[in-house]
Amino acid sequence: MTTTRATLPQHPPNLAQALRQGRDNNLDLIRLTAALCVAVSHAWPLALGPGTAEPLEDLTGRSLGGWAVLAFFFLSGLLVGRSAATRPARAFWQARARRLFPALGLALLVTLALALICGAEGGPGALAAYVLRGLTLVSIAHALPGAWPANPIPAIANGPVWSLFHEAAAYTLCFAATRLRLMTRRFGPGLLGLSALALWAGAESLPPRLATFAPLWLAFVCGMLGWHFAFRIRLRVDGAAALALLALLSGGALPLAILALGQGLLCLAFRTRPLPLPADLSYGVYLYAWPVAQTLLAVFGPLPPPSLAGWTIAACLPFAALSWWLAERPGATGLRRAAD
Repeated sequence: MTTTRATLPQHPPNLAQALRQGRDNNLDLIRLTAALCVAVSHAWPLALGPGTAEPLEDLTGRSLGGWAVLAFFFLSGLLVGRSAATRPARAFWQARARRLFPALGLALLVTLALALICGAEGGPGALAAYVLRGLTLVSIAHALPGAWPANPIPAIANGPVWSLFHEAAAYTLCFAATRLRLMTRRFGPGLLGLSALALWAGAESLPPRLATFAPLWLAFVCGMLGWHFAFRIRLRVDGAAALALLALLSGGALPLAILALGQGLLCLAFRTRPLPLPADLSYGVYLYAWPVAQTLLAVFGPLPPPSLAGWTIAACLPFAALSWWLAERPGATGLRRAAD
C-alpha cells in the first residue's frame, strides 16, 4: 500500500478550512519571527540611546518592532477569539493564565538575577516588589536602580513587557464580547469593528495608556473578526497585495495596513509548506531579548546595533528554550490533555 503526503489544497481554501488542519501550519514560526523582529528593532535604542530611530520607522512611521507587536495582536485576536467562542469560561481563563504567568514569573526572576550581576541596588523588599508588580501586569516595573549603569538606557530591565497588560485587557474584552453574544447578533461584529476604529481614531485625545491600547485593540479585533467570518475569508496572496496597495494609496492608513498585514500572515501561515518547530520559543524570545541585550552591552561594552541584534538573538535563544521546557510546555501539555 502506498501513502501520499497530505498537502494543502491547490485552490485557496477559506480560513475555516485552514484552521481545521490543527497544528499543521506555520503560526509558531511566524510568532517566533515576530519576536525576533522585536529583538532586532530594540537593538537600535539599546545600543545608541532613547529616541534612536528603529528599522522601518522613518519609512513607515512605525518601527519593525511596532509592526511585529501588531502582528502578535492580530494573531491573538484570531486564536483567542476562537478559544473564547469554543471553550468554557474556566478552561479559557486557565489557558490564558498558563500562557502568560509561569513564563513571566521565571523571566522576572532571571531578569532580576542579571540586573543584580550588573549592579542593581535595593533591599529584599524592593527586589521582591519588582517581581510582584510585574506579575500584576497592571503595574509592571521596568526600572531596577543601579543596573547596567554604563549602558545607553541604564536601569530599564525589560521594556517590552509593557504589552502584556494590553494583551490581558484584550483577552478580557474578547471574553466579555463573546459571553454577551455580541459576535452572534446581527450587527454585533460590525459594532465591535466600528468601536475599535473609533477608539483608534480618537487616540490622540485619550489618556496615554488607553491611547497605546487603541491600535493594539484594533489589530486584535481584526483577528477576532477574521475568526468570526472565517468561512468567507479566502487565503489569497493577491488579496493581501491589494490591501497593501490600498494602504499605501491612503497614506498608510493603519486599519488598511493591519488588514493587509493580517491577510499576508494568514497566507504565510496556511498556504506555505509547514516547517514544524521543536518548541514554541516566541514568548521566551520576547521576554528575554531586552535584559540579555542589556547584559551583553554591560559585559562587552558598546556594540553597533546590527551586531547587538545578532548577539542578542544568539544569546537569548537558550533562555527562551529554558522558558519553554520549564514554564510553558508543562501548562500547554496539560491543557491539550484536558481538551482531549
